[in-house]
Amino acid sequence: MSLFWIPLLPALGVLAPMFSERFGRTNCAFATAAAPALALLILLFKAPAVFRGDTLIVAVDWVPALGMALSFRLDGLAFLFALLILGIGLLIILYARYYLSSKDSMGKFYAYLMLFMTAMLGIVLSNNLIQLWMFWELTSISSFLLISFWHGKTEGRKGARMALTVTGAGGLALLAGLILLGKIVGSYDLQVVLQQGDLIREHALYPVVLGLVLLGAFTKSAQFPFHFWLPHAMAAPTPVSAYLHSATMVKAGIFLMARFYPALAGTELWVIVVTLTGMATLLLGAYTALFKHDLKGLLAYSTISHLGLITLLLGMGTELAAIAAIFHIINHATFKASLFMAAGIIDHEAGTRDMRRLNGLWKYMPHTATLAMVAAASMAGVPLLNGFLSKEMFFAETLLQHTLGSLSWMIPVLATLAAVFSVAYSLRFIHDVFFNGEPVDLPKTPHEPPRYMKVPVEILVALCLLVGLFPGFMVGGLLYSASVAVLGGDVPNYSLSIWHGFNLALVMSIVAMLLGVIIYHNRRKLFKFQSQFPETDAKLVFESLIQCLVRSSVRIQQFFENGSLQRYLFLLFLLVAVFAGKPLLQLVDTAGDREPLPLNWLTLTLAVILIFSALATVIWHRQRYISLLTLSVVGLVVSVSFSYFSAPDLALTQLSVEVVTIILLMLALFFLPQQTPKESSPGRVARDLGIAALIGGIFATLNYAIMTRSGLSISDFFLENSKPGGGGTNAVNVILVDFRGFDTFGEILVLGIAALGIFKLINRMKVSMPSGDIKGRNWTKDSHPMILRTVSQSLLPLALLVSAYIFLRGHNMPGGGFIAGLITAVAIILQYIAHGVDWVKPRLKVNYQWSIAIGVLIAALTGMGSWLFDKPFLTSWFDYFHLPWIGEFELASAIAFDLGVYITVVAATLLILANLGKLTTSHRPKMEENR
Repeated sequence: MSLFWIPLLPALGVLAPMFSERFGRTNCAFATAAAPALALLILLFKAPAVFRGDTLIVAVDWVPALGMALSFRLDGLAFLFALLILGIGLLIILYARYYLSSKDSMGKFYAYLMLFMTAMLGIVLSNNLIQLWMFWELTSISSFLLISFWHGKTEGRKGARMALTVTGAGGLALLAGLILLGKIVGSYDLQVVLQQGDLIREHALYPVVLGLVLLGAFTKSAQFPFHFWLPHAMAAPTPVSAYLHSATMVKAGIFLMARFYPALAGTELWVIVVTLTGMATLLLGAYTALFKHDLKGLLAYSTISHLGLITLLLGMGTELAAIAAIFHIINHATFKASLFMAAGIIDHEAGTRDMRRLNGLWKYMPHTATLAMVAAASMAGVPLLNGFLSKEMFFAETLLQHTLGSLSWMIPVLATLAAVFSVAYSLRFIHDVFFNGEPVDLPKTPHEPPRYMKVPVEILVALCLLVGLFPGFMVGGLLYSASVAVLGGDVPNYSLSIWHGFNLALVMSIVAMLLGVIIYHNRRKLFKFQSQFPETDAKLVFESLIQCLVRSSVRIQQFFENGSLQRYLFLLFLLVAVFAGKPLLQLVDTAGDREPLPLNWLTLTLAVILIFSALATVIWHRQRYISLLTLSVVGLVVSVSFSYFSAPDLALTQLSVEVVTIILLMLALFFLPQQTPKESSPGRVARDLGIAALIGGIFATLNYAIMTRSGLSISDFFLENSKPGGGGTNAVNVILVDFRGFDTFGEILVLGIAALGIFKLINRMKVSMPSGDIKGRNWTKDSHPMILRTVSQSLLPLALLVSAYIFLRGHNMPGGGFIAGLITAVAIILQYIAHGVDWVKPRLKVNYQWSIAIGVLIAALTGMGSWLFDKPFLTSWFDYFHLPWIGEFELASAIAFDLGVYITVVAATLLILANLGKLTTSHRPKMEENR
């Protein structure tokens, strides 16, 4: 079970920075780092088992009836990515402590960072396809928050929106692919899917599945033609770029291809699509990076290029290509994260990232310059550094592939050409920033950053050197275990030696470095050549497409939504009639074989009252208070009907909801005209009556056909199992707090969110109060009559007693937390009506917003408590006890869940009604008030 803590600890760490920021920036950083540091220790503790080739899997049932479980797995590939996520994440936390200014909310930044870390860990550790997708989408959302952290800048907002749109669209494609994949295999368990590679590749839907999965991977990893979002995401703070866009988020697509390599790779379609996409991305990114004047822009396009390199390796299908891809994942994460952080230091201390102004910084920042030059040399593939080793493996594999048949010689040539540009832009990064004369009009005098701001860069650069010098010792076990997970079987022999002799791969490296130096030396001619082509701003193109889509959507919306409620209802009912009418036309006999119940005077009376009340509501709808009264009669009759047909729980709920609703409508209608003008012409009224009669006839026929036929019912199951399974004789309440407890939890969560939303909408609202009725008569000055005040105070204890009784008996008799909460809310609302806000407020010092949170939290903790006993979420416990003088009684854990429901219902109802009631007083709520 300790495997659960690896993604869970960063999730819990989301709250730490929000509370620790008030104790200082350093304490905030340490508090944030505690959770991922502990998760990293747990991960390292698992290393021996992973390096032995074991796959650790842990699962907890979530919805057993649907085969859904919260499942995590740790193999070599997951270990590698989790190590990068946690290790580099800890360095980013330290780096961000010094990078962010005092004006930035460090707590918010770290909270977003922890949320993203949780999402990434969820992706790499998930053992369920749908669970993986959920975390996949969470990375898009959390990265949106991080990229737009400086939301005051339009570049940040637009870059975040572009990233969310592209990766979110790819996520939808991925979801479709994963669903099809699960249908083909018959399971959404990743372990099962990876073992059924032959079945998947031979299936007729394989091309569709492959296309959808690769679409998700390509959009997330910025592969051509979806590469355009990544450079614009550089508007994010540099710690975000160093973490998301070098080591984690953009690697999620790479991880996806590596994870499904045993199931999807090995076909000609895979080789062609993945190889060509990787090659196009590799060349485009390498060439474009040379011409970027912004430091982070250069690094962004170089990142695109290196992601293309890894994709190309995963596509070629040669013996060691996948191993070379994994090796370059490790190396790229180290040198690119250090380069981004070095770029952030330069921007932080010099005030700009424009390489046309950043010259000669070696004199001002020698330590930072040395670190950046070593990392850039690793990116260029200079010998004795880690980048050289993986690039040499890359060159060797391009010589062994046969992707394009007789044209396969083009792959190594183009790979060498991309390496040439890699050397050229690395040289430009080094020469133009740290040498090349003196700085040009910098905003401030550059200098070395604080000591500990350089520590993360130093650690990563040291890894570049150590892996380059001692590759087998440093990453041998890690690379081998990850390769076993990707290849899904035996790993071919490979060597991590520094020297493999004088071979063609080494010649390609030498040629790339020599030509790279030559290209950089003649860069002005190349820049002049490039200037002939108009530069296309992907951000403007994207924004124009979005605006075009918005305009099209507006036209469609205006066609359907013209402000006519009658049209909306007509279209809705017409659609229902089309789907329901066709089967009814094919039904010969409307009546079934079930005998109708005998009609008695009570049901007939209720039916007549219900019909006439509904008709009266429609006829007198222009007189709002009269229609409100007739509508309340409808609700009362429905409540009596529930009671008559042996549904007392529904009757109590309906009655309580009816009272709350009538109060809400009365408060709202107070500010609206008491009578509305006539809206419809006689012809339209006749048309609407005809439509209503037609639709009503169809629904009446449908209801009669259903009610006169016997059908299977699940009620017997609940009635038989409510006592032995849930410990209660009231099946309705047992369903709500046990069998369908997750639904109830979702409902109170939605109720709380809705209440908070309504509160925000009406807060600070200034509404003109009418001084009289429709005939001009002034309202009475006695707003709170003595009789009403006296009666309401007398009824309050009685109502609360009834509420407590209804709450406590709910598990075995009609009642429960929801009904009791409504009764309590009505009793308190009566005090607001009788005495006014100013009288109740000092006597009822309750924070309704926090009460909603406490109620939901109690319900959630009650559900999670079952996990301690290896039971599904919200599994109830109950037992019987005996006390002297009291006798035997039952105690069930469901009462704690019901308590959370009770508190949420009371707080949400009062938050809405009490704040709406404030609009009718002289009191005007302010933003900070919530009672």
